[in-house]
Amino acid sequence: MAPPLILLQDIHLRYGATPLLDGAELSVSAGERLALVGRNGSGKSTLLKIAAGLVEPDGGTRFFQPGTTVRYLPQEPDFTGYPTTLAYVEAGLAPGDEAYRAAYLLQALGLTGEEDPATLSGGEARRAALARVIAPEPDVLLLDEPTNHLDLPAIEWLEAELKGLKSAIVLISHDRRFLENLSRATVWLDRGATRRLDQGFGGFEAWRDGVLEQEELERHKLDRKIVAELDWLRYGVTARRKRNVRRLGLLHSMRKDRREERRATGSVKMSVTEAETSGKLVIEAKHIAKAYDGVPVVKDFSTRILRGDRIGIVGPNGAGKTTLLKMLTGALAPDSGTVRLGTNLEIASLDQKRAALDPATTLRDALTGGGSDQVLVGSAPRHVMGYLKDFLFTPEQANAPLSVLSGGERGRLMLARALAMPANVLVLDEPTNDLDLETLDLLQEMVADFPGTVILVSHDRDFLDRTVSSVIAAEGDGVFREYAGGYADMVAQRGHGVQAKTKAAAPGARSGAARAEASDGAAPSRDGGQKKRLSFHEQHALKTLPKTMEKLKGELAKLAAVLEDPNLYARDAAKFEATSAALAKAQSDLEAAEEEWLRLEILKEELEG
Repeated sequence: MAPPLILLQDIHLRYGATPLLDGAELSVSAGERLALVGRNGSGKSTLLKIAAGLVEPDGGTRFFQPGTTVRYLPQEPDFTGYPTTLAYVEAGLAPGDEAYRAAYLLQALGLTGEEDPATLSGGEARRAALARVIAPEPDVLLLDEPTNHLDLPAIEWLEAELKGLKSAIVLISHDRRFLENLSRATVWLDRGATRRLDQGFGGFEAWRDGVLEQEELERHKLDRKIVAELDWLRYGVTARRKRNVRRLGLLHSMRKDRREERRATGSVKMSVTEAETSGKLVIEAKHIAKAYDGVPVVKDFSTRILRGDRIGIVGPNGAGKTTLLKMLTGALAPDSGTVRLGTNLEIASLDQKRAALDPATTLRDALTGGGSDQVLVGSAPRHVMGYLKDFLFTPEQANAPLSVLSGGERGRLMLARALAMPANVLVLDEPTNDLDLETLDLLQEMVADFPGTVILVSHDRDFLDRTVSSVIAAEGDGVFREYAGGYADMVAQRGHGVQAKTKAAAPGARSGAARAEASDGAAPSRDGGQKKRLSFHEQHALKTLPKTMEKLKGELAKLAAVLEDPNLYARDAAKFEATSAALAKAQSDLEAAEEEWLRLEILKEELEG
């Protein structure tokens, strides 16, 4: 095996009374693709900063192969002192690096290089920071949440770009699909220590669950042994006193080990406070439209959302997703068309910008409103400490200002606030931002079990695949279309994923929607935005399916004739089985073709009628 470019051994770091890192290790060899995973607050970002040489550990060794170039992507880049984004990216180049790559990468990421860093949105800042660390093509790339604030086209572009690099890469990300597509090994940081799995993230969760189950088994064995020793202590101390003293010492040692054992961090206890059942019709929008500065953001959009629907809305940043979401929920009036809300609606919303959080407010006051120890969860009061514990906050954090919370902790707090409200409609705008993988799992379960209606905007492909029953995609120029299933189903039906927003204005200029929303937008349409005619692929299918069906019928007749031979099985069992399988497949293909042809014929009649 090649010698490591970066090697961290027995790393220790303590903040306050609790050790954050307690013997953590990390080895990065040339060309490796590592996923660094762990709960929010477990020390992943700190370990990455130690690997980058930005934080000095309390103990342990850090080795860099001489001449190794390393670039680190922080969660919050510092643009101080740079007049433009191009100047910021070029400052990351070393002598001998290809200067053209700075401008090339900025352009590929949708920036011109002339932007003032002080006016960048979160997504634009992340793109500039990515260009700065990728441009030098370093030996090692350390990426802390590289997909944060990026839309789907940018995420998929970044995947392709990173796959083409020769650099070793260490990734921290909450985006499962991103990790699965890029990683070849996984390092799990848990309770201050690291474990390594020489498989990509796709195999991590099953392996982790097995490790935790084995730990629980060992803990159970230790508990039983302590009980047995206690029984001996009560009834067997009098004989063989010297041996007994030694045995008593072993019991005290086991008790000490049990007390000091660091268990895996608990899980978030997440549930929605249910309101009364809404009416069957939740939202009905007819021909609604919205434009900014004459540029259409939502154009001739109609939809019916019924109780129990789970709708995902996708599109590039600035396409109008949040604008339409606001129109559908009555927070923003359309320029034309009508929106009718159903009866008995109780809507709980999660704002993607976490705008409701005042950095000076304490965690306790953010939940209670101040001056109380009780938080209303639905209509029932709960002690704030118990409710905070459900979302993995400690009693010490209750009186801390929100400014000291990590991004993941702020995300959990916003979830705690939103889920305390009685609701039969959940409106989630980028709910996965900054959440760790375990919290994402619980959020997915909560959405799946929620008896009401869910409308969510997300750039997380895996989250969409696990939660929604249909996806409404921005098709460009204010048009939206619905696809059955999750994100992967939409890609299969469209033939491609979400594409970058077309630049109608000068490069780098923001659309009216982007200016109005600062980073996102768009909305749903259940009828595809008033589709006027069949697509090219649908027209082609309608013409060719009859020939396909005739061909399949001919194959069925031939296969059936072969199987009519009563001695076939006795003479050639393998041929009998192969022919039977081919017959079943041909029959299935024929049924599918007939159903598709019938669907297209009905659609054609509806459009023409």
